[in-house]
Amino acid sequence: MSVSPDDFIRSNLRIEPARLLPTIRLYTAHPGSRLSQLVGDAEVPPYWAYGWAGGTVLARHMLDRPEVVRGSHVLDLGCGSGVVGIAAAKAGAVRVTASDIDANALAATRLNAALNEVEIDIVEGDLIGGLLPEVDIVLVGDLFYDRDTAARVLPWLQACRAAGKTILIGDPFRAHLPQDSLRRVADYEVPDFGSGSGRAG
Repeated sequence: MSVSPDDFIRSNLRIEPARLLPTIRLYTAHPGSRLSQLVGDAEVPPYWAYGWAGGTVLARHMLDRPEVVRGSHVLDLGCGSGVVGIAAAKAGAVRVTASDIDANALAATRLNAALNEVEIDIVEGDLIGGLLPEVDIVLVGDLFYDRDTAARVLPWLQACRAAGKTILIGDPFRAHLPQDSLRRVADYEVPDFGSGSGRAG
């Protein structure tokens, strides 16, 4: 593809308020987005172009309870559209780092951050299993969607927790969410992409 991901997103996606997050605007997919022209045969689907319940509720929680991130350096792990990191910045985090394995997601995060007038540091690559991040809080929106990913994410997050970092997870209780290892702090009724509605915490 000759056009850059940034230019493609600007030209083909719509700027819309995020669901349940009217103060945050995002470049959002629609039926005429032609995303297949951007992603081609990529192994990573364009998850970043849609509003998923886990990221939505985590963002909503921080906007409702800004004290949970205010003054902190946070990592938005598997950032997708960047909505979680954007919410953290709006809630008063002093530094936000966003990471993803998908370069298109990082392009969307950069554009969405600029759209919402917040600063986000971008890190491309798979952080799971590597050195623990030098942050205060790790934010995880909707990463327990399959068995293999969940099996990799959980021990790394446990190591982060053992190192004194706070872990905040938003998830609509997908099959591989390790509920026995977590403490629920909030529940929201929120639509999930592809399912219409449901509960997420």
